[in-house]
Amino acid sequence: MATRPRQSAVDPPSDDKRWRIVQAAMRRNGFRRDALIETLHAVQESFGYLDEESLRYVARSLRAPMSHVYGVSTFYHFFSLKPAGEHTCVVCTGTACYIKGAPGLLDAVDKAFHIGDGETTDDGKVSLLTARCLGSCGLAPAAVFDGQVAGKVNREAVVERLRAWQNNPAAVEAGPESSAESSAESEGSAVYA
Repeated sequence: MATRPRQSAVDPPSDDKRWRIVQAAMRRNGFRRDALIETLHAVQESFGYLDEESLRYVARSLRAPMSHVYGVSTFYHFFSLKPAGEHTCVVCTGTACYIKGAPGLLDAVDKAFHIGDGETTDDGKVSLLTARCLGSCGLAPAAVFDGQVAGKVNREAVVERLRAWQNNPAAVEAGPESSAESSAESEGSAVYA
């Protein structure tokens, strides 16, 4: 039975210690091509996104064609080829949110900040993403601001929140001081779950 030759070491792109995590993931999987997704996850978890240099390193290390590595990294929505902003806004585009105004939220952000889905403002403060469904259909339209779900949001609320992030990020906390119940009573205000 012929054995596959042992993978020769490929030097990481830099001396950054985070590459050790990536190398450990590849080593744990025997530098097999079928561990590509796990390796890409390790790179993204370590660096926040996948740049061309990291994709080339993974391709060389796993002996995979660059076209295959790039294809996988662009096929799956989880992977990002650009660094995320300091803050992220995720707008739900599921059926309930779509019907209740998600396209209008995205249009308002585009008009105010000139960014679309998957883009980051030029100053690196805000990234806009979309999700197929947040599972908060009763709060439609819903958005997630830095990990906190907000429901029944309107165009003005989204733009105001993102402007606050750009102008004074330290002044913006996780959400309003009032409870979700009292927020829901006021017309057009966001409900934070």
